[in-house]
Amino acid sequence: MATDSQFDALRQLKEKAKLGGGLDRIAAHHKRGRLTARERLDLLLDKGSFREVDAFVTHRTTDFGLSQQQYLADSVVTGWGTVAGRLTFVFSQDFTVFGGSLGEVHSEKICKIMDMAMKSGAPVIGLNDSGGARIQEGVVSLGGYADIFLRNTLASGVIPQISAIMGPCAGGAVYSPALTDFIFMVKNSSYMFVTGPDVVKSVTHEDVTFEDLGGAGVHSETSGVCHYVAENEADALYLIRKLLAYLPQNNMEDPPFVPTSDDPLRTEAVLDTLIPDNPNKPYDMKDVIRLVVDDGDFFEIHERYATNIVVGFARLGGHTVGLIANQPAVLAGVLDINASEKAARFIRFCDCFNIPLVTFEDVPGFMPGTAQERGGIIRSGAKLLYAYCEATVPKLTVITRKAYGGAYDVMSPKHIRGDLNLAWPTAEIAVMGPDGAVNIIFRKEIAEAEDPVARKAELVREYREKFANPYVAASRGYVDDVIEPHETRARLINGLEMLQNKRDSNPQKKHGNIPL
Repeated sequence: MATDSQFDALRQLKEKAKLGGGLDRIAAHHKRGRLTARERLDLLLDKGSFREVDAFVTHRTTDFGLSQQQYLADSVVTGWGTVAGRLTFVFSQDFTVFGGSLGEVHSEKICKIMDMAMKSGAPVIGLNDSGGARIQEGVVSLGGYADIFLRNTLASGVIPQISAIMGPCAGGAVYSPALTDFIFMVKNSSYMFVTGPDVVKSVTHEDVTFEDLGGAGVHSETSGVCHYVAENEADALYLIRKLLAYLPQNNMEDPPFVPTSDDPLRTEAVLDTLIPDNPNKPYDMKDVIRLVVDDGDFFEIHERYATNIVVGFARLGGHTVGLIANQPAVLAGVLDINASEKAARFIRFCDCFNIPLVTFEDVPGFMPGTAQERGGIIRSGAKLLYAYCEATVPKLTVITRKAYGGAYDVMSPKHIRGDLNLAWPTAEIAVMGPDGAVNIIFRKEIAEAEDPVARKAELVREYREKFANPYVAASRGYVDDVIEPHETRARLINGLEMLQNKRDSNPQKKHGNIPL
């Protein structure tokens, strides 16, 4: 029978573990406006649900005086808890212990949690705040990173993996978040880079700040590494909870159904007049999305990156859907390298986790120019095409206006296993726009006309009336129905319910060879 002194000793050890690197370092961490590893977990997980494992683990290194610096739990807090009552595995790096650096036992703790998550079929959330590899442990720390990378890769498409960058994340440490499904960063306190400013300056002679090299702004707007930027740490953790509400626990489950009071038969008359009379005039596709989805609630992903395409999660009739939408308000909604890759990755995530795809299409084509061609627009466009072709989840498409050229083929038409393809009366489905088509077909006739400008205008009008509409495609069954815009919500919800038991599969193979 355990004695009171043994109980007291246990309690003292647990309290000591909770202090991480000690009160002074915690105070210094707070002074920088940052939360501790455990404070972050308290905000992320349901109150009182966290169960820590390996709280008594310490490092095994004796070199460089480390034998005199032992901290319980080492530099990462690991365990599980619940988010909205659903099991979630977590690790949170502790910057107050050796700057959150990763050593042998640090990596072992993370690997243990990831293995448990895979066995249990539950998401993993990593809160990253680390100075990088623990130099004192040498190659052992590098091996620890590789052990984690392998697990990230094997878990990909099996359980959702989410990373939050709560401080520095440099060198090899960046590749674990990069292998996960979503990355959240915090304004003015998150940094990700392969090599820091000092190394950059010594090699390339560039003078660059932490923020300009790898801050949240750079990765959310320019590189596309980051999916969401939060105002502060608490906001980041709240947003992760919100994201998880749309996702299943693993690839064998369906996303959670959330009953809604929003009428599934609700109509929106404003949609009937939303498309401008001038086909070259922009409008905001996000207005369409918010008018159609449940309660107007749209959780956008990659909001600041490749803004000519919009992706994110919403619900229709209580069902989670992944939305992909061309954005006419930015670059006329044209597809370029970044937009193609942004959408392709999102589509593949949704397909991994049984989330139906809803596409709103208004695309004039692919971005022309030497920069795009030399940058590999062919390869990038093929990635988007591949993602749609490969996806076996329900796929619903609404063509609101333009669907021109190869971009029509890419944006989930019937030809690549689109399940329900609808069009508004304003849809223009053609090889190219009327102006370009007339210039090619009637070049000689226009040149020989008494008034070339008037003749061209007449031919453009005739072409638009004959071809720039949804009825030619509908007559061939390429469009299932032409609907009035105000019907869109009801028709999509009905389509999702019809497709609820859809079964589709790809040929048996080890894996495809997506054009990376």
